[in-house]
Amino acid sequence: MKDLAKTIRQIEIRSRRLVNELFSGEYHSSFKGRGIEFSNVREYSWGDDVRTIDWNTSARKDDLYVKLFTEERERTLILVLDGSGSMSFGSRQRTKNRLAAETAAVLAFSAIMNGDKVGLVIFTETIETFIPPRKGRSHVLVILEKIITFRPASRRTDVSAALSFIRTSLKRQSIVFLLTDLVEEHHEKAMKIINAKHDFVVVHLGDPLEKNIPKSGVLLLRDPETGEETVIDAASRSSLMKYRLLMQEKRDRMEKKLRSMKVDSIYLQTNRSIIGALNRFFRYREKKI
Repeated sequence: MKDLAKTIRQIEIRSRRLVNELFSGEYHSSFKGRGIEFSNVREYSWGDDVRTIDWNTSARKDDLYVKLFTEERERTLILVLDGSGSMSFGSRQRTKNRLAAETAAVLAFSAIMNGDKVGLVIFTETIETFIPPRKGRSHVLVILEKIITFRPASRRTDVSAALSFIRTSLKRQSIVFLLTDLVEEHHEKAMKIINAKHDFVVVHLGDPLEKNIPKSGVLLLRDPETGEETVIDAASRSSLMKYRLLMQEKRDRMEKKLRSMKVDSIYLQTNRSIIGALNRFFRYREKKI
């Protein structure tokens, strides 16, 4: 229990420092409010847009009145976290699920510092955890504890099922971050639907060993989700090159598919800091909006 509290505290301290120094303003600029909401009315003045005239109020007061609007700033951030077996892999500094926890913490603290709500979904081939969105530091700590202590009931992944749950659960437009190590390409329909309604971002989590196997001997690789086994002759330079190209092609296809669907994405690796990638993403978003 003490180790858990220490881990959460370490992630919180690091995340809040990054948010305070780097990401709070960028988050605010990158994710605008949902739009505008009606605020009040005032008398019509010369030059006002006639499309803003409130005809009901004008009829009651026997004069022309126009509607006033304000930006609806408060938003909801939903962290959709892949909890399948492959997320426990990590060859160097940290595992992919630890990388996901650190990334989720930065995003969550950025959100609450801007007055937004934060919620969590952890999925495998089903929805295993759902924490409804709320505000506040204590709520973010609950989310972090759940992420760190999560143990999956299944080792498989179904991204489409997770996005279907989001589609039916969220009634209002939200910011949806999908944190996953997916490399397959069978979720286009679900992603298109989510991207049409919500501000959707895919955070792809990877490890350098997944595509750059060091030269050694004959290796037996086992898929942590399916148990499927593959033999690689890691003593052969040509075999290693073929494997590297195959993995790179998978990632390239995924990135191309996301671009074609106009889905924003971030690529993070277990052996690298998240700062550079998140900074580039936020700068890109500021220019895009």
